[in-house]
Amino acid sequence: MAGCTRSPDEATTAPPATQRTAPPAAISTAQTEADWPVYGGNLAGQRYSPLATINRDNVAKLEIAWRFNTGNYGPRPEQRNETTPLMIDGVLYTTVGITRNVVALDPTSGETLWVWRPNDGEQRFKAAPRKTSGRGLSYWKDGAGTERLFVVTPGFYLVSLDPGTGRQTPGFGENGVVDLMVGIRGEMTDKRSIGNSSPALVIGDVVVVGPAHDVAMRPRDKENIKGDVRGFDARTGKLLWTFHTIPAKGEPGYETWLDGSAEYTGNAGVWARMSADTELGLVYLPVEAPIGDVYGGHRPGSNLYGNSLVCLDAKTGQKVWHYQLIHHDIWDWDNPTAPVLMDLVVDGKTVKAVAQITKQGWVYTFDRTNGTPVWPIEERPVAKGDVPGEWYSPTQPFPSKPPAFDRQGVTENDLIDFTPALHAEALEGAKGFRLGPIFTPPSLAMADDGTHGTVVLPSFTGGANWEGGSFDPETRVLYIGSYTQPSVAALRSEPEFSNMRYISGGGAPLPLLQGLPFVKPPYGRITAIDMNKGEHLWQIPNGPTPKDIAESPALNGLTIPPTGRATRAVVLATKTLLFAAEGWGGAPALRAYDKATGEQLAEIALPGAVGGLPMTYMVKGKQYVVLPTGGERGAEIVALSLPN
Repeated sequence: MAGCTRSPDEATTAPPATQRTAPPAAISTAQTEADWPVYGGNLAGQRYSPLATINRDNVAKLEIAWRFNTGNYGPRPEQRNETTPLMIDGVLYTTVGITRNVVALDPTSGETLWVWRPNDGEQRFKAAPRKTSGRGLSYWKDGAGTERLFVVTPGFYLVSLDPGTGRQTPGFGENGVVDLMVGIRGEMTDKRSIGNSSPALVIGDVVVVGPAHDVAMRPRDKENIKGDVRGFDARTGKLLWTFHTIPAKGEPGYETWLDGSAEYTGNAGVWARMSADTELGLVYLPVEAPIGDVYGGHRPGSNLYGNSLVCLDAKTGQKVWHYQLIHHDIWDWDNPTAPVLMDLVVDGKTVKAVAQITKQGWVYTFDRTNGTPVWPIEERPVAKGDVPGEWYSPTQPFPSKPPAFDRQGVTENDLIDFTPALHAEALEGAKGFRLGPIFTPPSLAMADDGTHGTVVLPSFTGGANWEGGSFDPETRVLYIGSYTQPSVAALRSEPEFSNMRYISGGGAPLPLLQGLPFVKPPYGRITAIDMNKGEHLWQIPNGPTPKDIAESPALNGLTIPPTGRATRAVVLATKTLLFAAEGWGGAPALRAYDKATGEQLAEIALPGAVGGLPMTYMVKGKQYVVLPTGGERGAEIVALSLPN
């Protein structure tokens, strides 16, 4: 077969199974062991730990306990690792390298226990759209002592591994492998793609897999593989159900695709993380946009279930409810992160809620049992564009609470104004673009009015993105990292490259005003939201002012408050602290903040910028914080702890 080639018989597969101990019944600050068994900390996607050994009194003493270099896992050196490890019963598991190897590590030293190496085949790997380390693994166990790790390879295979040995598990698919290309809707060509970037979700005995596609700013084909979500039996790999994110003819939602466009349109996958409620038996899917990202003229209509939060029955895959957050997306504002499950008290009433953090800067919040908005969501009229052949939704949903956590839309008042001269320069530069409120549509690169595209804020990548946020279930506060960096949405026709009427390209770049950004700071921020009230608790820049801004000659003599950096901050909440880093492209440092006020308590130097999401665990009474970095030594996984 063309999938992963390691077999249980190979001598190089792994050492004998390590001794494992049963996980604790519950996590408390008094115990000596605490795991991180799910990518998001738990199936609710909260990214929270009640550990408190590291606290405000000692966090400044954190130091590097061990470093694991992932850059040697080929076929070429890796500069960035996006993974978040799992910690299960005394072993750390992670993905490394662009081929997505799986490694088991000693959590106290970083020592390698075993390595599993996939083999997607040359052609399959070459065609893969997401050749990265991936963002992590999934774990399953039954009540009889059977346990499995699951990884989805870049070439789109679902692989089941024995956590003790790293061997593929017989009885699951073919020698531990299920070919996810089997059963896809759409024909593969050299202009089309499907793969995966986030870990599968395991609920009960069902493994739920969502697909990822190539970025569709400049697709070569208006047709593509459809992003169906599928559930597989955790023991056998048997397909249990398929949910059509683009409805087939005769299915509900098909009528929202005009002119038969549901027949050939692709994407609308779930490349972001999913979440689940085991008590209710429900799975929550953050569905992305259909192809293409900034031009939808070939798919007229509102396009269900694109850009929707969809709730499914985990056992059957049947839709329970859905809510579309953007009708006919043409801003590349696909749902980027796992919905966060939270139990709230709103106006004295307990609500089982689910909150979807979005690129557009809102947190859409629903009753997770039935999809009813916790606070009103109003359909408001939005601007109609003038791109030939485009279909424009007359309205879009605007949440009444919480307020947006980042800036939305661009007016002249949003432009840089450190000095009157800089503001005047920004006003002059803005004349070449269209400005407007959120949902102002993309425009032609060479429009009749002389403009060269529309300035879109948040940008194509957010606002928030796959880094998401952290939720404290005790205080019911949600923490989100985001950044304020506009994009230019400009369209042009390139028939020699694409059969789409228009694709992204040809627009003028935003002017750098004497090396300074086009809009006002902060350029990156962290926001704390009281989710009981739907109100901001505090908001701070994601760090100090970068050197290139602070030392700009245009700002000589001025005192510039912290601006943050135009990177997406990553956050991790514990019982007493909020950990945050500036994210990829930011400073090589981890900072600790007071959760109630946003006051910075400590800054810990790292060997490189943070490329993925941090996690924390405890072994033998010692708490560790682990995060992936990239720097001079290439990609690494770095563990921090207090000195002995």
